[in-house]
Amino acid sequence: MSQAKKNTTRRSAKGQVFIGICLATSLVACEAEYTPKPKGYNRIDLPTAAYQPLQDEHPYMFEFSQHAKVRPDSSGIAQPHWINIIYPALGANVQLTYKDLESEQMLNDLIEDARKLTAKHQIKAYAIEESEIRTPAGDVASVFELEGEVPSQFQFYVTDSTEHFLRGALYFQTATQNDSLAPVIEYVKKDIVHLLNTLEWKEQQR
Repeated sequence: MSQAKKNTTRRSAKGQVFIGICLATSLVACEAEYTPKPKGYNRIDLPTAAYQPLQDEHPYMFEFSQHAKVRPDSSGIAQPHWINIIYPALGANVQLTYKDLESEQMLNDLIEDARKLTAKHQIKAYAIEESEIRTPAGDVASVFELEGEVPSQFQFYVTDSTEHFLRGALYFQTATQNDSLAPVIEYVKKDIVHLLNTLEWKEQQR
């Protein structure tokens, strides 16, 4: 083999090695720069909390969000003073059911029913946290926070133990997973706590 051919062969081999190194470097660089992107959720803009007094004629009164509307419960089982607090922009609905207490036994039955309704979510809930709070008016409220893909993430009942019993449950009219709804759930939960803190009973005419 002539010297010229040897030089050409060496240059060709060096070129192939160089190309191989460049390709390998390129692949390593691509692998180093690539990172899986976290699952994204639609952005939800939450309005600043502001409240207004309930004006309707009910045995109770409280303050609720200015970004919500109060509508009578139109279901087939609705009773007087059952209402829905609807958040049109958030797809949220706080259902309120009211009972005029007639006896201590009735109170015990209503509390048992409220606990049973919460317990129905145990199949899908991986945690149910119960807490008890005393409102500024001196009433005792039991609050249930549910975690997991449950239809109702927050429930409560409040009573003066003698005349009034009010139960509430938060629902969303959407198939969105609760993880992505977490900011909205927390937002409405704060509104519910404000409702409880401003709750007052009206005198009953018996």
